[in-house]
Amino acid sequence: MRLRVEFTTEPFDLDEAPAHALVAREVVEAAELDAVDVGPFGNTVEGGADAVLTTVDALLRKTLEAGATRVSLQVNVIAEGEK
Repeated sequence: MRLRVEFTTEPFDLDEAPAHALVAREVVEAAELDAVDVGPFGNTVEGGADAVLTTVDALLRKTLEAGATRVSLQVNVIAEGEK
């Protein structure tokens, strides 16, 4: 099974990336995922279920430890042949 996760961490700071946002970027870029898209208002990662779920666990733990007060995420199953 392949999964796509879209997530954001809060609070936002448009002047300077907060520590939790930097940690989120480090977590997803270090993970063994097929696709990572990091942006100022949202982030998307894709990969096999085990890799994505392991990454989400680390993402939640580490961003909350780094000061995130809210993490919003959406998980979708990617249908065969879908991009």
